[in-house]
Amino acid sequence: MRAIPCKILTATVLACMIICPAAYATDGQDPFPRPAELQPDIDFWTRVYTEIDSSSGFLHDDRHLGVVYAKLRFPPNLSKRERRKQITRAKQHYRNILLKLASGRRSGLNDEQGRVLQLWPEKVTNRGLRAAAQRLRFQLGQKDKFLAGLMRAGAWEDYIRRTLREQGLPEGLAALPHVESSYHPLAYSHRGASGLWQFTRSTGRRYMRVDRAVDERRDPFISTVAAARLLKHNHAATGTWPLAITAYNHGTSGVRRATRKIGTTDIAPIVRRYKSRRFGFASRNFYVAFLAALHVSSNATRYFGAFHRDPPADNTTVKLDDYIAAERVAEQLRLPLTELRHHNPALRKTVWKGLQRIPAGYQLRVPHDSVSASDATRLLAQIDRHERHSVQQREQEYVVERGNTLSTIAQQFGVSVSDLMEINDLRNRNLIRTGQLIRLPLPATASVAGTTVTRPPGLPVDGLYTVQPGDSISLIALRFGTDQTTLKNLNALTNIERIEAGQTLIVTVTPGEERQAAVETLAAATPAAEESESELEEQQIALVESGEPASLDEAHALGPAQPPAAHPSLSADPSDYSVADDGTIEVQIPETLGHYADWLDLSTQRLRDKNDLDFEQPVIMGKRLKLDFSLVSPELFEDKRRAFHIALQEAFFSGYHIVGTRDHTVRTGDSLWLLAHYTYRVPIWLIRQYNPDLDFANVRPGIKVVVPLLETLPTGPQPPASVEMTAG
Repeated sequence: MRAIPCKILTATVLACMIICPAAYATDGQDPFPRPAELQPDIDFWTRVYTEIDSSSGFLHDDRHLGVVYAKLRFPPNLSKRERRKQITRAKQHYRNILLKLASGRRSGLNDEQGRVLQLWPEKVTNRGLRAAAQRLRFQLGQKDKFLAGLMRAGAWEDYIRRTLREQGLPEGLAALPHVESSYHPLAYSHRGASGLWQFTRSTGRRYMRVDRAVDERRDPFISTVAAARLLKHNHAATGTWPLAITAYNHGTSGVRRATRKIGTTDIAPIVRRYKSRRFGFASRNFYVAFLAALHVSSNATRYFGAFHRDPPADNTTVKLDDYIAAERVAEQLRLPLTELRHHNPALRKTVWKGLQRIPAGYQLRVPHDSVSASDATRLLAQIDRHERHSVQQREQEYVVERGNTLSTIAQQFGVSVSDLMEINDLRNRNLIRTGQLIRLPLPATASVAGTTVTRPPGLPVDGLYTVQPGDSISLIALRFGTDQTTLKNLNALTNIERIEAGQTLIVTVTPGEERQAAVETLAAATPAAEESESELEEQQIALVESGEPASLDEAHALGPAQPPAAHPSLSADPSDYSVADDGTIEVQIPETLGHYADWLDLSTQRLRDKNDLDFEQPVIMGKRLKLDFSLVSPELFEDKRRAFHIALQEAFFSGYHIVGTRDHTVRTGDSLWLLAHYTYRVPIWLIRQYNPDLDFANVRPGIKVVVPLLETLPTGPQPPASVEMTAG
């Protein structure tokens, strides 16, 4: 047998560690049960968090986490390529052993083969060992990162626990950021999740402001309130804390679907038996990793000895009434710009580089020991009128042409590739498309050699535009300072080449009733968008990724303590968008028969015949409908359907976010349509999400309806200038 270059240490067995349930109870019972069936998984993550750091890792079975074949250690400064080679060699080594055992050999084994066999139950079958040979997985250690997170947690944990108590939630949920981000407020995953609580952009916009100047996901205080609201919503939708926590990763719709398919709300059978292409390793392990993090953080000195926790964050806030440059604000408050930036992580790089101003209405955080709120207000009021502005500073944008790369664009405009990636929320420098609009880290007034600058006309008040003869999607995108993908998603266009004169398009998302009415009207009348093949491929890759960091540096800088989560885009939406085994779906708002026909490449009459529907008879929300998958697979149909709802929700939450809920008791004469459109001004699809088990066709007086309370987001930045490269 060939020797393995890396040092392999025999795995040790960690004793089962039980913590006092009463420490996390809100009503005398432990809200976070630890099923005996899942204890080996909890023990595995406890080992990951406390036994090995990010210079080593476990080679293990990805289904039976108690089966750890080896501990791998890497020399310092080992390249990514060499690290992967060592992992690959180790996997092949143990795969060969498992396959040899799977051939039926049980005698004449060497020490290593005998040790591997003993990791499995005595009656393990050859088939089981053969399957295990295909389930080898590597998990990087997290001990150093977990300790760093424990130290950082001192700054915000008291505030987090207080917020959880105020929301009526178990304080033990304060352990969740250890799993998500190692308590790092600037953590950013390669899937676009950001902040202490690792909100994706789409889910974050439900509860926070996320735009070109401000990203409140990175504010530990604001994002904590948002996380508490999301977790409270998850619990209401799923019924138990194990499911609510799993839904934080896998989405409430996915968890509810799992409970229906397995026929129980118990977490252990779901983790062990539920199978779905979206319920991967991260989702299966999210709750057990949380339990391990809760245990370790509650017994920190036992594992790490004495350590220093950061002092609680001590700052105060002052509201800005105007758009003001960050450098001018820091100067006026007599604070270094770096210190002001440290206390305001929600302000994006464009603000600190002077490309955007601190927005009007922003609650600026200032260190309490440097300046009081009253002094800050007084000092800011002394800033000259000409340095205050009523609108945001414009940016320049460039339309990607065939043959462009991010590097060539950066070189042309004298900017860095990293700045382009951050400002445009790009996760891969190689994934840009012809016609895409790239925001430039340059003010609109800047003179750029080799460019011509044009400004789009004023945007329509209602955000709608009527297509004119000769228009194309690319021309309309340029006219209104947006991009083709945004227009495609906002208008649910299956083919961006098929637009007609007289057609109405959503060209921007404007807070207000007009925008909401436009979104709902067009969404109900227009077929949904089909995601491009590359976008679907990227999503699928993200969903099946193993969680191994690309390098040790990445493990330190980015990777959360838990393997990166799938974070579905509809994670806060409990509606079921899946196709059942019998080929039926549950009708959701604002879907129509036309949507289904378009996603299936069929005629609406074909679907009417299949469901015995008369001409113009509408489909009814909440009822099940039979579909025909002769031309399109159920998986592709689900992808198209989700793309439609993602676009709809993205459009809505760019203008509003959720600040809480209230219970409404239905009275005689009430209807959900009246409640939604007149009493609370909330779209019916959003009320549906907060009442997933309510029969909307049979709402009687006395029934309680949970209504989300909305807040209009501040007016966004002015339309950007667009720039084009000129010949020569």
